[in-house]
Amino acid sequence: MSPAHQSNSTPITANSRRHFLATGAGVAAGMLPTYVSAQEQQEPTMNSRPKCLFFDVNETLLDLEAMKASVANALGGRPDLLPLWFTTMLQHSLVATVGDHYDDFGVIGAATLQMVARNEGIELTDEAAKQAIAPIRSLPPHPDVKPALEQLKQAGFRIVTLTNSSQAGVDTQMKNAGLYDLFETRLSIEELQMFKPHSHVYKWAARKMKVKPEDCMLIAAHGWDIAGALWAGWRGAFVSRPGAQLYPLAKQPEIIEPNLQHVAAQLLQLGTDCCP
Repeated sequence: MSPAHQSNSTPITANSRRHFLATGAGVAAGMLPTYVSAQEQQEPTMNSRPKCLFFDVNETLLDLEAMKASVANALGGRPDLLPLWFTTMLQHSLVATVGDHYDDFGVIGAATLQMVARNEGIELTDEAAKQAIAPIRSLPPHPDVKPALEQLKQAGFRIVTLTNSSQAGVDTQMKNAGLYDLFETRLSIEELQMFKPHSHVYKWAARKMKVKPEDCMLIAAHGWDIAGALWAGWRGAFVSRPGAQLYPLAKQPEIIEPNLQHVAAQLLQLGTDCCP
């Protein structure tokens, strides 16, 4: 790896994911090989509660509409370009993962905003791009989110975040949204330095919470995220917010609802063996 490559990313240490995978330690930890075992392919028990609920953050819990003004201003008054920017950011986070490289999701966000701007003939400086996406740390929750989380927590579910945002980013987001204390912990892929929907992310998160994959459920408003979780042997609940679609080539999750309160209502109807 060249010095120039290293200077733009988190420093590589002996304990980094690259060393972990390259030395074969990943095999012992259950990260490699990447295929899904026959046991993981078994259908989950639909009438039992998941042991741990993992929540995606951006758009699932937090409303990205609040960013439209700042992104639109950066893109010449084009709020319609927000979905294109978000998709481009996701695409290049996956490019980094496949290319065995890591940059903070916010850094990727600013860089890809500049890419979208240039395609529209708009010059956008590094600092202007950073300022345009700064509101992502102060997004409000969707109205259905806090009541649903409170119900699930009161019912004894373990609830955590699982996000592509940095650790500092998700901690700040949850504090600003008034959701921080509702979660047992807030997991970020920054520790692993691989972005969702890589299967290693879900396997790592399950081990982190000491829960078997089949006892984990991802709750997300992104079809690609749900697909990744299901392929990793997890259960899934899809929040079909406006514009969100499931990936047709993946299995269907057991819960599909338009908002988080409807998802919570279905989970609360399941058996009560969620807690040890």
